[in-house]
Amino acid sequence: MDWAWLVEFLKGMIKPTAALAVVAMAVLLSYLQKLGLEAEMAYSIFRAFLQLSVIGFVLQFIFNQKNAVWIVMAYLFMVSVAGYTAGQRAKHVPRGKYVAGMSIMAGTSITMFMLVILRVFPFTPRYIIPVAGMMVGNAMTVTGVTMKKLRDDIKIQMSLVETALALGATPRQATLQQVKRALVIALSPVLDNAKTVGLISLPGAMTGLIMGGASPLEAIQLQIVVMNMLIGASTVSSIMSTYLCWPSFFTKAYQLETKVFSSD
Repeated sequence: MDWAWLVEFLKGMIKPTAALAVVAMAVLLSYLQKLGLEAEMAYSIFRAFLQLSVIGFVLQFIFNQKNAVWIVMAYLFMVSVAGYTAGQRAKHVPRGKYVAGMSIMAGTSITMFMLVILRVFPFTPRYIIPVAGMMVGNAMTVTGVTMKKLRDDIKIQMSLVETALALGATPRQATLQQVKRALVIALSPVLDNAKTVGLISLPGAMTGLIMGGASPLEAIQLQIVVMNMLIGASTVSSIMSTYLCWPSFFTKAYQLETKVFSSD
């Protein structure tokens, strides 16, 4: 059996292992300040090391495959984990994990389809999986915030929404302001990041390319594409989540589902 790949991997881990020195510094400071975070820091870095190592081998395997099924499977796995995580954030929204997962899938798949059709990226694992990962991660955060904020705002303003419904408004009309507020709050960090990109810090994709030997101009071109796709995917996902939330917020008689808003 050829173990050359393992030897190369272990050689490559010398620098990441050396970088543990800064974690040791953080653990020491936590101990001196009596923060009690030493065990959590050690567990977090161990888990990150393990997860990244495993995903590295998995990606290496997928990149060597020619079948598009592997791309779809990897994408669906990412969406499933993201939907579960976003649903946990909006735990008081009924079927929250399903709503989050479907919203994230809608936003990222539509965006990805457009990028492939426009030939921005080829449909190969080396391009699609990293790009999908960035979009799914961003859409996960935005979707979770949107769902939680929408439910919380409707709960706070239940009397206002019920009055609008009593006057003949549809659920969408009665919650229009709450929906707008939830979307604005959720999307603001994405837009702020786009406004300040390159001025405050260099984004991960751009930094990775430059450190990998690409010219800054090539890195900028890719980063512009990344910012565009993040805004597109996040916007579609967050808006979709509001539409999917509505059925669980209202009864068939267009009344608020009080049990949804009774818990804190």
